[in-house]
Amino acid sequence: MIRVLFVCLGNICRSPMAEFIMKSIVSERSLSDRFYIASAATSTEEIWNGVGNPVYPPAKRELAKHGISCEGKRAVQITKADYGKYDYILGMEERNIRNILRIVGKDPEHKVKLLLDYSDHPRDIADPWYTGNFESTYRDVVEGCEGFLLYLEREGRI
Repeated sequence: MIRVLFVCLGNICRSPMAEFIMKSIVSERSLSDRFYIASAATSTEEIWNGVGNPVYPPAKRELAKHGISCEGKRAVQITKADYGKYDYILGMEERNIRNILRIVGKDPEHKVKLLLDYSDHPRDIADPWYTGNFESTYRDVVEGCEGFLLYLEREGRI
């Protein structure tokens, strides 16, 4: 089982988009039984009294345009223990990486990377909360997920 945690600042836009896009892609390829996929935040900004906010409506709509549901997803924060639970912890931007490492500590197993490090053009995925461009975020996340799967295939993991 390959365990993947996607991480962004609030877990209401980019990381849940990545979680559900990846789940959709692996399902289409009949690989769902080989993966455990989740997402989390580095901050608690979207978590109130222990309850996380749902996926931001424009992110939810962008996923729905592509036939992907994220129903029931609520924001959660990454924990130090998550380092041991996941094989890959994939942030959306460099700031996420710094914050992930602040929470989990060191990365001796080199699990923490940017999602787009697995693409032909490594870069940050812009936060659509600020840009308003959910379509661009969707394309970037698909690019990263496809590149990540290609990496896993090349490594003989799937």
